[in-house]
Amino acid sequence: MDPLRIGVMGTGIIGREHVALIQSSPDTTLAAIADVTDSGRALAERHGVPCFADYREMLDQGRLDAVIVALPNALHVDAGLACIERGLPTLMEKPIADTLAGGLRLAEASEAAGVPMLVGHHRRHSPDMVESHRAIQAGELGDLYTVSGMWLCRKDDDYFDQAWRREPGGGPILINLIHEIDCLRFLCGEIATVQAVTANKARGFDVEDSFAVVITFTNGMIGSFVGSDAVPSPFIWDVASGQSPSFLHEPGNCYVIGGRNGSLAVPGMELWRYDDNGHWRDPLVRHRLQPPRTHCYPEQLSHFVAVARGQVEPIVSAREGVMTLAATLAVAKAAREGGTVKVGDMLC
Repeated sequence: MDPLRIGVMGTGIIGREHVALIQSSPDTTLAAIADVTDSGRALAERHGVPCFADYREMLDQGRLDAVIVALPNALHVDAGLACIERGLPTLMEKPIADTLAGGLRLAEASEAAGVPMLVGHHRRHSPDMVESHRAIQAGELGDLYTVSGMWLCRKDDDYFDQAWRREPGGGPILINLIHEIDCLRFLCGEIATVQAVTANKARGFDVEDSFAVVITFTNGMIGSFVGSDAVPSPFIWDVASGQSPSFLHEPGNCYVIGGRNGSLAVPGMELWRYDDNGHWRDPLVRHRLQPPRTHCYPEQLSHFVAVARGQVEPIVSAREGVMTLAATLAVAKAAREGGTVKVGDMLC
């Protein structure tokens, strides 16, 4: 088949990563860029493609097969609807939208038009997540009971030079936890309720720097997750997995999933269990699972190509993206108001 002609909206950090991935894949070609900045126009010139200040002009004139949207969150709904109206399969960077109402509009439009939208929760394509999901579905852990996770890093002081990052909504719950929520949904199942507390001890800003969450799942599992953007550690998926281009690899774990037959540490892929259903004081045996040596970002692009060609359904559909956003916003609501928040109530 001819390479898929892809247009990219937005050339910030993630937009530029998408451009590089498109250019390095034999299955795709960069057809056009939509961006209003001088740096965006310069990037398009370097790659020899047109740059449109209005993304609608790109959609109408770029002779596109598909689109990647890497615009600010508040622009996702209008951009996504414009792609759907033109029948163009879309990879929408996470979160699907800045509000649940907007996300639902995109999901309903995608489903009604039969135009696929893949939401860019890239960890779903990571080999550690894919192999963990396979092992869980194959029953290697038995019935699942618990999950525990951590996201601990220290962001640089200049990260907070932008005022919105010091204000409510600009902290690690809505910026970073959404990745963890999506992983938990993928591995453990749908989230039923959340409770949460936050702290701002590290910097004293109005926004949280640390959080702790208690989770119940619809399948009866329970779990907890703790995070902070003020703590140096290797206990962060980006570092422990070796999958992020922005962090050095320090092998380790940031999730532990517990089941009747064993516990699985991720992304180190250590499965601990007894041989022959042993006694609790018997020695545990460590089995190391062996996921393929692939990288999540090229895998996501390959999947998007297959989605755009109608060969597969999106792993993370618009509806899936809405559910991850709902659970994340439920955490923010629980931290803000106290008590238990039902994720289903967020969608009413």
